[in-house]
Amino acid sequence: MLVFVLAYGLGAQRAAVRLRAERDQFGKAAPAIAPETLTAMQSRVAPMLVVTGHKVVGNIMQFSGHLRGEPEEMFGKIREAFARDPITPMLLEGNQGDVNLVLLPAEKAEPKPWRVNWPLHWLLFFATVATTTWAGALDAGVNLLQQPERFAVGLPYSLALLLILGSHELGHYFTARAHGIRVTPPYFIPVPFALGTFGAFIQIKSVTPNRRALFDVAVAGPLVGLVFAIPALLIGLRFSEVIPVNAASGLDQFSLNVGSSLLFAFLATLSLGPSVLGGYHLVLHPLAFAGWLGLIVTALNLLPIGQLDGGHISHALFGSRHARAISMVAMVCLFLLALFVWPGLMFWAFIVFFIAGMRDAPAANDLTPVGLLRQALGYFTFSLLLLIIVPVPHSLYEAMSAHSSYL
Repeated sequence: MLVFVLAYGLGAQRAAVRLRAERDQFGKAAPAIAPETLTAMQSRVAPMLVVTGHKVVGNIMQFSGHLRGEPEEMFGKIREAFARDPITPMLLEGNQGDVNLVLLPAEKAEPKPWRVNWPLHWLLFFATVATTTWAGALDAGVNLLQQPERFAVGLPYSLALLLILGSHELGHYFTARAHGIRVTPPYFIPVPFALGTFGAFIQIKSVTPNRRALFDVAVAGPLVGLVFAIPALLIGLRFSEVIPVNAASGLDQFSLNVGSSLLFAFLATLSLGPSVLGGYHLVLHPLAFAGWLGLIVTALNLLPIGQLDGGHISHALFGSRHARAISMVAMVCLFLLALFVWPGLMFWAFIVFFIAGMRDAPAANDLTPVGLLRQALGYFTFSLLLLIIVPVPHSLYEAMSAHSSYL
């Protein structure tokens, strides 16, 4: 907790220094927008927006007020009004029940031309193949430095985990491309210890057009990842070792109780049958362990916090203001779970706090709702989060248990 407080204080101090520097720069510089230009811009947005106020920061203009029609229709007309200008309009939620129309210079909304660094992406991918193969073999009791010819022992875990992580990120990637969003291919993160990887990520290089696109990109990753994680877990459970309870005492320090997750308990019952779980423990096969990790990765990503997939989904469903409040509550709950339920979660709580933050980037049209079908899919996706993290009721908790030699 001391490390957390110090790190947070240092980050806040740096942010304050940067903010003061930006304000001083704006204060000393001459206004980037002349009053007559501001008046002309206001007259161009007046047919779509009843302007009640404005603000200028550098060369960025913001008009506050109330729309004269439906957000999607008005935003379309606003885009037409500035189609020939190097300006990207953004329609955002205001703080007083109004809306903010931000006129963003194109160079701030769209990055400079860039090329995909394919050698770097492939290098990181193959490095992650190596580190996860090393981790999988080591967990099976094989040191590849001493027995490199036995590398195949680590492949079931490595290939299954990379398939799950890769499909998750490619789900984001192809959905973003379908919506015309500029995005990088996945960056894999190899580490030479523990699980062999810290996962993968993509970078979005342009503004998301609307909340529907924001929702689609966010929800595609977890759902596609589960398409591979669940079969890997079901198949891997078939190859897992079943041990009677009285012979499994030596596994207690590496135990994973299947009752700690409703979804895991259901999948274990589906794969092995209810009779096996009553009086036996399971030593997870590497393929099953990779599938179980896929569930955990999905659950972490679906937390409705900041720039996590769940944070984007929450933003798309409920709007930026409500999503910010949900994000704060979820972050507090995450730290409480880490303090009082599972201390191992604290590491991930720190990562989520410093990487995902409390809010995500808004869409260009951040007002138009996503629609009923996407709402239903969003609620279904959050129900998957609950199925992964909510334990089996206590009456069934002791009757179903599994143990993993990897934990």
